[in-house]
Amino acid sequence: MIEFLNLKMTYDELESEMDEAYKLVMKSGHYIMGSELENFESEFASYCDTQYAVGVANGLDALLLILKAYNIGSGDEVIVPSNTYIATWLAVSYVGATPIPVEPDIRTYNIDPTKIEASITPRTKAIMPVHLYGQTCDMDLILAIAKKHNLKVIEDSAQAHGATYKGKKAGSLGDASGFSFYPGKNLGAFGDGGAVTTNDKTIADRIRVLRNYGSQKKYFNEVKGVNSRLDELQAAFLRVKLKKLDEWNLRRKTLAEIYLKELSTQEDITLPYVPIWADPVWHLFVIRHKERNNLQQYLIDNDIGTIIHYPIPPHKQPAYSEMNNLSYPISEKIHHEVLSLPIGPHLSKSALMKIIDEIKAKS
Repeated sequence: MIEFLNLKMTYDELESEMDEAYKLVMKSGHYIMGSELENFESEFASYCDTQYAVGVANGLDALLLILKAYNIGSGDEVIVPSNTYIATWLAVSYVGATPIPVEPDIRTYNIDPTKIEASITPRTKAIMPVHLYGQTCDMDLILAIAKKHNLKVIEDSAQAHGATYKGKKAGSLGDASGFSFYPGKNLGAFGDGGAVTTNDKTIADRIRVLRNYGSQKKYFNEVKGVNSRLDELQAAFLRVKLKKLDEWNLRRKTLAEIYLKELSTQEDITLPYVPIWADPVWHLFVIRHKERNNLQQYLIDNDIGTIIHYPIPPHKQPAYSEMNNLSYPISEKIHHEVLSLPIGPHLSKSALMKIIDEIKAKS
């Protein structure tokens, strides 16, 4: 069976370094808010070309804490993509604000900047573009709109570790950015984890307080914060993996190029589109097929694992029942047709060719 993603192989490749990191933390006797976190924050900020990185418990908290740090809450609105994972919306809802969906560009699947301005109202406080599947949004127009309307730009970079827009790293393109280190991400922990990147010292300092019960000094609570801290062990593991991230992203890119070349003549498949200004990290390789479910079952029958990212758009989820009657046809079309093929950094060329051969045979 060709697995969609084999996470064990990331450990196998880095076993000695991971074991050393584990022992270092365990023998230190310091497991929360220590030197491993401080070092990772410095290294990740440098990697993202930002001045600050703040480790938090997960990607959802990263976005939520950014919103809280900007005092966005009840009565406010935040522009979000209609085509995204629900966590983007949940962050907005959790602070009491309202997510305002905007349709994607059907080619890139990312939010369409030309459709944003029509959704801005006096209550709009921020735009939250998502660099979906590992490819950055078209940021210049988004930033221009934000500047015109005095809005914050909060990047959801959960799938875009190392991706660039016109040579600039995801996580450095807006006012602040939220990252996830969920195990399946390009930079994944061995558990949950997340981070905020920013060049705004005030926001970075505020998030450091908010993530730690609203406290800088123990038992002195300045504000109503939360418990959302990236622990020492995960920070140590992420430091090891960060050194391999560019290499692993390059492996993904090589696999993607083979997919694009070998499947280019399959008329029933819509392949990913990469604009000239984007350099994606291929967190996912997402195709579209009008008979997606049949194709997925065929691949399963031939021992090939795939995943649908995502079968139901946020506005059709029971969690957002108040929006179930709304129609976002581009997003709905995408969700009905997308299928993610294996593309992890440890996928072998022979496995890749088997996937390609089976897809061609199905067609």
